[in-house]
Amino acid sequence: MAQQSLQLELVERPKANIIPGQTFRVRQVPAPTEADLKDGQVLLESLYISFDPAMRGWLDDKRSYIPPVQIGEVMRAGTISRVLASKSSKCKKGDYVTANLGIREVGIMPEDQVNPAPPLPKGAKLSDLMGVLGMTGLTAYFGMTKIGQPKAGETVFVSAAAGATGSVAAQIAKIAGARVIGTAGSDEKVRWLKEELGLDVALNYKDPDFKKKFEAATPNYLDVYYDNVGGEQLEMALGRANKFARFVMCGAITQYNAEERSGPMRNFFNVIAQRIKMQGFIVFDFADEYPAAFKQLAQWLEEGKLQRKETILKGGVAAADEAFKHLFEGKNIGKLLVEVKSPEDAPRL
Repeated sequence: MAQQSLQLELVERPKANIIPGQTFRVRQVPAPTEADLKDGQVLLESLYISFDPAMRGWLDDKRSYIPPVQIGEVMRAGTISRVLASKSSKCKKGDYVTANLGIREVGIMPEDQVNPAPPLPKGAKLSDLMGVLGMTGLTAYFGMTKIGQPKAGETVFVSAAAGATGSVAAQIAKIAGARVIGTAGSDEKVRWLKEELGLDVALNYKDPDFKKKFEAATPNYLDVYYDNVGGEQLEMALGRANKFARFVMCGAITQYNAEERSGPMRNFFNVIAQRIKMQGFIVFDFADEYPAAFKQLAQWLEEGKLQRKETILKGGVAAADEAFKHLFEGKNIGKLLVEVKSPEDAPRL
């Protein structure tokens, strides 16, 4: 009997929250094999699947930086995978690679969409290729260094600073010599930001006195805001911005599942009054600079200047609904991954 593979398929577009058992379906299909490969293709098995806030935007049928996932398609996602078979000179059987394989156990990818895992720095592990050394780390790096451009002595505010991207962005600002304020949604996360990442101020946005504490933490206002959440915290940042502040518009997780989206209103005209620069970006904009950025992130990690955490859920493809719930309810600290298979386990075929 042919081996089977599980995959997560989009059933209906959510109007607000992803609904477990309704937005997606888990389907079992025959697993592709080496015999199905054409020249220039690679057969992969998933080890780790990345879960990121941007995935929610890919479900909406509207114009964006990439086409939306179509009804019936396998849900798009980045993975760390192992090569089961290859008809490509780019990688061989047994190699580890990163690829946008999607939320599935086994699949075939063209060689131009497969990236062999680079040598890891001392102290790093394979899963870092989806976190601090992967797209989230690169997103933090380019957003902070290219747009935020923090300088020694400046005040930098990072929202969702305990997340995969925010935690790296905040530390890059510290490396630059800035005073860094971070927000998170639990006292545990706040402690991590203060005690392990070394942020100057960490605030729980669920604290009843959050707004007062934020004002107290910005007596000289703020020079850089790295936005991962949008909504109220973006409004607050606008209200405390210095002249010529730089706003790095990376994400807006508080708005992704909202039926009626809200944004800055009362303080928006501070963009004019304070001459604020607000710039959105996508990590793909800097693709030509990935190698240099990876080298710098790897060096900082090896030197101990970057700390990271990851939340890994077991259960493979069937755990996808739980992973989305973790992501949008803020249950994860650092990078959120679903483990399909341990790298230590034998290959599937």
